[in-house]
Amino acid sequence: MMQLSFKILPDLDKWETKKAVEEALETYRMYKFLVFEEKEARITAVYSDMPRSSPTNVTSDQTADIATYNVDRPAAMKTYVDRIDGIVSRMKPKEKTLMEKRYLNRDHFEYDNIAYDLTFDNPISSKTYDKIRWKAIEKLARALGIGVEKE
Repeated sequence: MMQLSFKILPDLDKWETKKAVEEALETYRMYKFLVFEEKEARITAVYSDMPRSSPTNVTSDQTADIATYNVDRPAAMKTYVDRIDGIVSRMKPKEKTLMEKRYLNRDHFEYDNIAYDLTFDNPISSKTYDKIRWKAIEKLARALGIGVEKE
């Protein structure tokens, strides 16, 4: 009798997935630690000899566009940061510590050789560190939907 097996999750390409996650984490750092600069409407009219309306007779509302941008952009940035923070907070303690120290730190991020020597109470080997890091990256990639499947 043959035993059925179901492969629920596809295998991920480690290199490409790691690259995609690191790009997402770079975006995270930029959104979290940079100050959002609001756009402002011009208050001086620009005069030209050109007709005011285009051939389609559509006019733009610069103030409304700017107001929408000033509200929507920070909200989208906060949602992105909160989503990654939420995913990391649900990881196992070692994975969470690694992600916070290695990728999410504000002041500076630690390089791998420093992270596996100094981050954990008991220093771990680089092989163990790589396993923990891959599990954390895999979880984040699957949760964000950016994992790259093997071909």
